[in-house]
Amino acid sequence: MFEANPFSTLSATVSPTLMQAFVVVMIALVALGTVFDMAHKQSAKYFFQQARKARGNRTVGSSERIGLAFKTVLIGWLAAGELCSTQRRLAHLLTMYGFLTYAISTAVMVFVYPTSDVETPALWPILWHAGALLVCAGGYWFWFFIRVDVSAEGHSPFRVVRADLFILSLLANTTMALIWSYLQSDGSNWSDFAFGLYLASALVLFGSVPWSKFSHMFYKPAAAFQKRVEDANGSRANLPPPADVPATLGSARTPPAHY
Repeated sequence: MFEANPFSTLSATVSPTLMQAFVVVMIALVALGTVFDMAHKQSAKYFFQQARKARGNRTVGSSERIGLAFKTVLIGWLAAGELCSTQRRLAHLLTMYGFLTYAISTAVMVFVYPTSDVETPALWPILWHAGALLVCAGGYWFWFFIRVDVSAEGHSPFRVVRADLFILSLLANTTMALIWSYLQSDGSNWSDFAFGLYLASALVLFGSVPWSKFSHMFYKPAAAFQKRVEDANGSRANLPPPADVPATLGSARTPPAHY
């Protein structure tokens, strides 16, 4: 199972061209959904307005900006340094690196090794399955144990709101990918049904960008970079100190419940 390319086996019944077209459509949905989300929420306009307003005590040069961008990528994105909780950071990293591995290996197997006529190196199916497993490990850990409304507010882990659309569709897609691969390798008659659910979950995942948190992965690095620039030019130092808040909401003696 782990060394078999499920897409090359699928080519016996489904044209590889159709699968390639499906992947291209999913990429287009992400791009169009992100643009629509930015236009609807005016995120880019707000970001650039804030950047122009952030005039500090000194000018940040080009070389320093490059260094800040490198730190943002290295610490903020690759290491999830913006997350304070170790558990949240670890779950986020498992999900993020799992999804990147899963997505890249999917594209390679669909476009480079689409049929059984071209032998797929075992590395790519292994990465595909491992990536899906990492997403499931990090995603289910987050969903059942780390979410703020579950761990801090005591809500049921089965309580679903619209903000959960991204993580649920991602977990559904990677879970169905593993189930489909297993049923296909086992020769089960249910493999076609599982494949249909796999495609449906992918359509929900990539087609719901304007209504889910998928596009946040593009916003957060830009916001983290701007925050570092404002720290460097001193503009954040000009902000008023935070007002005192009750101890129940988090203070110097009582850590905040939402972390």
